[in-house]
Amino acid sequence: MPASDGASEPVETAVFDGLGLANEIRDGLAKDIASLVSGGARPPCLAVVLVGDDPASRSYIKGKQRACKRIGMRAVERILPAETTQAELLEVVAALNADDDVDGILVQLPLPEHIDPTVVAEAVDPAKDADALHPITSGRLLAGRFDLASCTPLGIMAALDHHGVELSGANAVVVGRSQIVGKPISLLLQLRNATVTMCHSRTRNLQEICRNADVLVVAAGRPRMVKADWIKPGAAVIDVGVTEVDGKLVGDVDFDAAKGVAGLLTPSRRGIGPMTVTMLLRNTLHAYRARKGL
Repeated sequence: MPASDGASEPVETAVFDGLGLANEIRDGLAKDIASLVSGGARPPCLAVVLVGDDPASRSYIKGKQRACKRIGMRAVERILPAETTQAELLEVVAALNADDDVDGILVQLPLPEHIDPTVVAEAVDPAKDADALHPITSGRLLAGRFDLASCTPLGIMAALDHHGVELSGANAVVVGRSQIVGKPISLLLQLRNATVTMCHSRTRNLQEICRNADVLVVAAGRPRMVKADWIKPGAAVIDVGVTEVDGKLVGDVDFDAAKGVAGLLTPSRRGIGPMTVTMLLRNTLHAYRARKGL
């Protein structure tokens, strides 16, 4: 789905149905797991660790548990009090690393301020790194020889492929340079032969750079930052941002303004979010197969 040449006529915008595609992929994962179990193998297992009682994090975990159950994947959780020390958390991670019945490990972010998330990420066994935050996992992606990759970027790539967005030779712009989204999606796009420009809070002429993008990925955490005149007509616009404004979740892209300009547009709800959870399940199944030689 190439971008148009900038004509002023309204563009027919395809709004991405993230929940629909997520359910399709999960159905496939469920069939794979059922086949493995019918052959005598145990089901894959995802372990999720939560420190504290953040309501949003608890909600995310419950959603992941439901998703696991639906596809026949086992889910275990370790809920720790907010005052848990970093050393105590690392002991929990070490126990999960040593548990042969656990295939994927996710430590839910954000962590309390007294715990260094980098240290925790480095403690997870790379073979079980379902969230793909370990330096070894990131390094394999950088080298183009990855087995696991960050879940949200994988979901973005699946969305682009689902809509037939041509990436080879495309001008792709990524706004945001986080370890979870910005950096890994830039590498995945480069591996598909896109020409990638990385932008951030100090980028000059950001609006102009975005306006030239055939593929625009926005993960800046600034609600409704991207307006219609930031978007090249016909471009694929992937909005990763989610911020609560006046009790409503909104993205980094002004969705209503972008409709009629973008060729592909992801909504804040049921957009990339369901795809992120789905890729977590896919990563866990992949880690399970790799560990068991299946």
